[in-house]
Amino acid sequence: MGDRWHVEVDRSVCIGSGMCVSTAPGAFTLDIARQSRPAEPERDADERVLEAAECCPVEAITLTLAGSGEAVFPPEE
Repeated sequence: MGDRWHVEVDRSVCIGSGMCVSTAPGAFTLDIARQSRPAEPERDADERVLEAAECCPVEAITLTLAGSGEAVFPPEE
């Protein structure tokens, strides 16, 4: 069984660029205010979702391991 991630978007930071939606189609949606939100708050680990988090121009997306809360992105320093 693979890792499960908790996906969160900080809507106070999100600028609605839509990069997450184009990078990981189906994993993120933009609401009427053009704010991103995860399609599912918990999902199987997915390279496209990680790429979307890494490409977010304002780093509004965080990924943690479901259950433990250990940081996936951004990595703890």
